[in-house]
Amino acid sequence: MLKIIFDIIMLLIVVNGAPIIAARVFRTHAEQPVDLGVCLSDGQPLFGSSKTWRGLLAALLFCALCGPLLGFTMLFSLVFASLAMTGDLFSSFIKRRKGLAPSDQCLGLDQLPEAFLPCIYAVAVTGLPWWWAVLLPLLFMLLELLVSRPLYWLKIRKRPY
Repeated sequence: MLKIIFDIIMLLIVVNGAPIIAARVFRTHAEQPVDLGVCLSDGQPLFGSSKTWRGLLAALLFCALCGPLLGFTMLFSLVFASLAMTGDLFSSFIKRRKGLAPSDQCLGLDQLPEAFLPCIYAVAVTGLPWWWAVLLPLLFMLLELLVSRPLYWLKIRKRPY
């Protein structure tokens, strides 16, 4: 059971780290926003400029390639990545409605939706007890908060949170 838990956390790291790595590697190439710049009646973008097709595709690709190395099928990994990116887009949508900029910090909202949705799926497929669907996202959030500042110091993240 410990291996499955570790592997799910690793897959969360991969899927959420892939867009950051892709942005560093490709810089301004393929940075078309997922929302195509559409603004809603509140004057705010649907998701914002930081949610790009490059990042979405990187998350799907990295997860599909790394998942099997962790013992998951490619299909499982693609569904997992799709759910993580759905959660990430949902949190960006909510942040825009609250008037927050793309990189503004919103504790919990920045970490939990992108981890909770794929963890519900992973727990259902792997047969882990249901409470892991709650605990794994909380562990991921803690881990992300712990590594955020060092990643900023290493110039991997743009902000220290």
